[in-house]
Amino acid sequence: MNRPVGIDALLERVRRGYRRVDARTAYEAVGAGEALLVDIRYAALRERDGVIPGALVIERNELEWRLDPWGGHRVPEATRHDLRVVVVCDEGYASSLAADSLHRLGLYRATDLIGGFQAWRAAGLPVTTA
Repeated sequence: MNRPVGIDALLERVRRGYRRVDARTAYEAVGAGEALLVDIRYAALRERDGVIPGALVIERNELEWRLDPWGGHRVPEATRHDLRVVVVCDEGYASSLAADSLHRLGLYRATDLIGGFQAWRAAGLPVTTA
């Protein structure tokens, strides 16, 4: 039986399994065609705050099905397990758990954006209305 763990300890543990990226690094990787930016925020947050131009929107509850290269419901961009995916949520918490889940699917280069969409916007990076 697994011992219970709090969310803070869980986040710390999963984040040790990969290297997170900041907004500027994500922006540059996407601009160079080296990464796929995936926005997992729900519609109300995208409508309220806007979207990152070029980001693929896949809400959290569909993420694994849409990014599994072997899955029947995958998006066209999900072609291989070595795809570098940068997951974006609102503030960088849910995206850490999502990146961990993608690692368990074999997407070993998955990571998440430190501070999420809010950090992207605070860095002055491009945002458009939803």
